[in-house]
Amino acid sequence: MVRQIIHDPLFLAQKSEPALLSDSQIAADLMDTLLANRDSCIGLAANMIGVKKRIIVFFNGPLPMVMFNPAILRKHDAYQAEEGCLSLTGFRKTTRWQEITVSWQDRKFRKQTGTFKGYTAQIIQHEVDHCDGILI
Repeated sequence: MVRQIIHDPLFLAQKSEPALLSDSQIAADLMDTLLANRDSCIGLAANMIGVKKRIIVFFNGPLPMVMFNPAILRKHDAYQAEEGCLSLTGFRKTTRWQEITVSWQDRKFRKQTGTFKGYTAQIIQHEVDHCDGILI
């Protein structure tokens, strides 16, 4: 189900709780909302649809991907970026990392680890910040 995007910075600034296997419908709603907003959105965190759970969805190239409980384990090669957000107006400068290693759980809650580079890494960092209550 496509959900409404939350714009309240006080809500968005709260840390998210760990996701559970029973939160799979939230991930499905996030995916539907991402696909419905694909012209202006490349990633979403669950708090952006009003749910404080550590779930993110994003486009990994042309394919949408979901991560439950993502955590950035390693970062390499810092750079300055300017980002926008579907929940907030305007653009803001922030530090991002060119390459990151992330651990997460997939849709069946199997533990995964992967390394992401470039724009995909930037998207993941932005959404993990949302899970941590960090607004840029």
